Amino acid sequence: MTASPGRSLWDDARRRLMGNRAAVLGMILLGGLVLVSALGPALVPYAYDAVNKTDVWVPPLVHGHVLGTDALGRDLFVRLLMGLRVSLAIGLVATLVSLVIGVAWGATAGFLGGVVDEVMMRLVDVLYTLPFIFFVILLMVTFGSNILLIFVAIGAVEWLTMSRIVRGQTLSLKQKEFIEAARAAGLGPGAIVLGHIIPNLLGPVVVYVTLTIPAVILAESFLSFLGLGVQPPMASLGTLIASGAQDMEMAWWLLVFPSATMVLTLMCFNFIGDGLRDAIDPKDR
Repeated sequence: MTASPGRSLWDDARRRLMGNRAAVLGMILLGGLVLVSALGPALVPYAYDAVNKTDVWVPPLVHGHVLGTDALGRDLFVRLLMGLRVSLAIGLVATLVSLVIGVAWGATAGFLGGVVDEVMMRLVDVLYTLPFIFFVILLMVTFGSNILLIFVAIGAVEWLTMSRIVRGQTLSLKQKEFIEAARAAGLGPGAIVLGHIIPNLLGPVVVYVTLTIPAVILAESFLSFLGLGVQPPMASLGTLIASGAQDMEMAWWLLVFPSATMVLTLMCFNFIGDGLRDAIDPKDR
């Protein structure tokens, strides 16, 4: 694996990423979605939970409602912005939870090897056999339903695949010469894992993170369809789509706009993930 003359591997990967039009478009659109979801609700003259019985099921562009209203007269535009904000937050935080647990678990198991590796990865296999929805329901019943628990519940499941990816990469890395040199220098296992193994895992980990965030958003949407996700009056893309599906015959806009936003958000992450994979993959160099 070689970079172009005068450039590091990361500089070369950045150049290749910026040359991927789909990835660049995904980053621009995603940046716009993040900016709008962060600032938009403060600029809209309606509260996301404000009920207006005189403006029930108002179509788009009527009575000052850009995207119309729902069955309670709540403005769909501001609720969509709040829902996008919540879904992005869930995707980011839950992915960070899975990243921290998965990287630490996989790197430790792969580096130590032997009995420790066997026990740790068999535990991962056991957790894989538990149905996702059963695990979440168990957490909800035990600790109650709140948005923080959703972060933890989804992140506590997604880390399993992350740990397997990291373990496989670690098994390969620990045979390299620079790891042997670190051992010869007297560094302990913890220092080697933190200072040498994990930094060299950043490539595949970053790619997997961009693909995990949309998976987490979809998982939250699935929970919202079952009534286990974000609770009213707070909204997420999943809850908006679920309620829109119920009122589709009366108000098509309640389903179309949240669904289009969901599709656009997931496409952005997938474009970015594909671009990162192609930019970092040594086989394409």
